[in-house]
Amino acid sequence: MANFATGRKAIAECDRCGMQFQLKKLKTEIVKTKKYNLKVCPECWDPDHPQLLLGMQPIVEAIALREPRIDTTYITAGVNADGNPTGGSRNIQWGWYPVGGSRIFDAVLTQNYLVSTTNVGTVTITVS
Repeated sequence: MANFATGRKAIAECDRCGMQFQLKKLKTEIVKTKKYNLKVCPECWDPDHPQLLLGMQPIVEAIALREPRIDTTYITAGVNADGNPTGGSRNIQWGWYPVGGSRIFDAVLTQNYLVSTTNVGTVTITVS
């Protein structure tokens, strides 16, 4: 078994900034849970960032519900001449393609009353 000196008064350089410190104050650099042969001072030392550990441990994100129930909170306001519901407790205003209207083939299903409004103005720049 090898014997080593205690190093109570040993001086060493930080591998990152080059400043001198006591050897016992320098810390070992760790990246992605691996120790590298770098000794850095407390000012230069960065803890192992948790974002570097992504994918190293399994992530369990439960999304599906066990024994889901039917949604009974929807209330229909009434029906139109075609027998389709009009409005209701969740009257969705679809806001894509095109804004303010729906396509002809799904006009009954995706009723949309959005209206776009724009203004055009002027900008004056003065350079002094």
